Amino acid sequence: MIQWKDSYRLGIEEIDKQHQKLFEIANRAYDLLKNDMLVDKYDRIVSIIEELREYTIYHFGYEEKYMVSINYKKLLSHKVVHDDFIAKINEIDLDKVDESQDQYLAEILDFVVQWIEQHILGTDKLYASGN
Repeated sequence: MIQWKDSYRLGIEEIDKQHQKLFEIANRAYDLLKNDMLVDKYDRIVSIIEELREYTIYHFGYEEKYMVSINYKKLLSHKVVHDDFIAKINEIDLDKVDESQDQYLAEILDFVVQWIEQHILGTDKLYASGN
């Protein structure tokens, strides 16, 4: 489970709310992974992947517009990181997900959690601080 911490807060209210939503999606994936009562999790996994894809596209768009509004000098490199994340989500092989649901869900969750933490604490903190 990934916990929201004050250290993730950028001080930009809407973006902080959006980051918290990403944590909620990750936590739903974690809850699904830990749910031993479900034998077939495929449809729920696909639903979480789709929600993650759609929400990150929305969030990244919002974040990039914000960076434009503050004339952030590293916008293009930041956008590349966003595009790489979306590409990684788009590369998920749903057939492999179906073959080994818990293993693949754990891998997706690990990737997303690490990315969220590194991106917010590293890359996003730069534009929030004006660097």
